[in-house]
Amino acid sequence: MTPETPGIAETAHFLRRFADMMSVGQNATYLHHAAVLLEDLTARLTAALDEEQLWRYKYETIAQHADELEAECGALKNDIDGHLEILSSTVAERDTLKATLQGRETELSGLRAEIAAKSQAHQDALAEIRGAFDRERQALNAAAEARGKELDQLRQQVAEQARARETELAGLRRDFAHERDDLAARLKVSGDELAALRIVSEREHEALRAKVASLEAKRAELRSAFDRISQLKNQTVEPEDGAGRAVPGAPGPEASSRPALAVGEADVVVPRATLRQVRSQFEYLANEFTFAGDVASQVMCELGAFTMELALGAGRKADPLPVGDVALSILASPGSVAPVGAGTR
Repeated sequence: MTPETPGIAETAHFLRRFADMMSVGQNATYLHHAAVLLEDLTARLTAALDEEQLWRYKYETIAQHADELEAECGALKNDIDGHLEILSSTVAERDTLKATLQGRETELSGLRAEIAAKSQAHQDALAEIRGAFDRERQALNAAAEARGKELDQLRQQVAEQARARETELAGLRRDFAHERDDLAARLKVSGDELAALRIVSEREHEALRAKVASLEAKRAELRSAFDRISQLKNQTVEPEDGAGRAVPGAPGPEASSRPALAVGEADVVVPRATLRQVRSQFEYLANEFTFAGDVASQVMCELGAFTMELALGAGRKADPLPVGDVALSILASPGSVAPVGAGTR
């Protein structure tokens, strides 16, 4: 390998050291002068290189700028060519439009003349219409004045009629006020009578409620009497012998005071006093239900009294009343008592 070439600074440093070693003589001066020249040349060379690089950079920049200017010039040339084509087409269109405009101006001049003629005709017709309108307006003004006079007369008549109607209305108002006062007095009297009647009706309602409560109590007593009769129905009279045993078919101590009756398996022996009491209660309840208007309860009580009558008169076998089977069907409910010897409960 070739040895590396020493640098200019090393060479100048070597020359200076060599000149310092010689220290005297013309050769040392030459060496020292050579080192100074070498450094000066080196500085000049460096400045020249820098200037060359600067000029090269400027040249490259100018060349690039020139290329860009050439490209812009080409684009501008193309734009100018396009604008020239547009300008030529615009000029052609302008010529066409100019010809069209001249034709339109010719037509417009004809239309203007026609419009002027029509306008003159319209003005003449308008003048005639204005004259007719003025004549009609004058006629309408005269008619309006006549109608105004008629309206004034009508207003006077209406005012007079209104005053007469107001007078009549005032009289009617006075009459209505008197009638209203009379009606108010009558209404007050009617209210007092209604209040009195309401008090009387409330008293009668309370009395009816008390009567209904008493009838309900008596009905409850009657039901309890029917319950006692139904309980007595299930008890058979069996007197005891001397040994304290019951003798079937023998009369008891209560039967010794009344006549003997034939008693079957479906019959019940009830004291006559009880039957009379029950009949009296039925008759009383029938009378009360007659006043109260309860027809169903009245019929039931009458049927009960008739049944008690049949039980008391055991010798009668036929039903003298027209109720017949209906009465027996009503009395066929549980707790009712059939007549002795009838064979039904």
